[in-house]
Amino acid sequence: MKVLFLTAIMLNTLWSQPHVENAVAKSNHHSELAIVIDDFGNNMGGTEEMLQLPVPLTIAIMPFLPTTKEDAKSAHKQGHEVIVHIPMEPLRGKASWLGPGAITTDLSDKEIRKRISSAIDDVPYAVGMNHHMGSKVTADERIMRIVLNICRERGLYYFDSKTTDKSVIPKLANEIGVPYLENELFFDDIYTISHMNKKARELERLLDDDENHIAIGHVGIAGKKMVQVLNEYIPIYQSDATIVPLSELIPSFDMIDKQVP
Repeated sequence: MKVLFLTAIMLNTLWSQPHVENAVAKSNHHSELAIVIDDFGNNMGGTEEMLQLPVPLTIAIMPFLPTTKEDAKSAHKQGHEVIVHIPMEPLRGKASWLGPGAITTDLSDKEIRKRISSAIDDVPYAVGMNHHMGSKVTADERIMRIVLNICRERGLYYFDSKTTDKSVIPKLANEIGVPYLENELFFDDIYTISHMNKKARELERLLDDDENHIAIGHVGIAGKKMVQVLNEYIPIYQSDATIVPLSELIPSFDMIDKQVP
């Protein structure tokens, strides 16, 4: 699990020393695990059941969709962390899969800035950002520089889902000074219970190393299956790890209290 930290210029505004001490103290005990669930905002399969899971998840919500605000408010109320799930152009796939407000490589700098800012404003309580699809955009330095500059301006961290091995996010996040985390494992890249269980067991083995880890699941076509697997494995994970929101894996990240617009 990789984390890039804020520049020294921003330390006094976005970081606080007690958080650093707490992070060090916790890391001396055992692993911390962040579970990110993507694709909220459109009343997808498993939405309600996922939000009722008894651990703090990180809920990635797409902007400008019918249940965007409802899902964000519900997630926050139930103790989950909210991030903006920005649709971004992939190398392969249908444009219709992206949804409204998508970031594509043909957009001007001005339009990209407008869309990213509007997306953040549309998702109440968001403290971070990740991408939906995005294998083409996250390899584009021009676009990601704009995106990460806005994250810095708005006090958000960026979570790289790692949909491409050509991502420019690590380099730019370090240069610009944005907290950055990186996905390790997808539970549900294949929509079968057997595959999800296989990946869940793989994550269980990773937790033996006393390091921090991150995994992604989804609501949607296989959302209820994903809930079923997590219900089974959460107690197992808790024997080796503390399940935390993503921001807890960034030492001293001081979340700005995000209010409903």
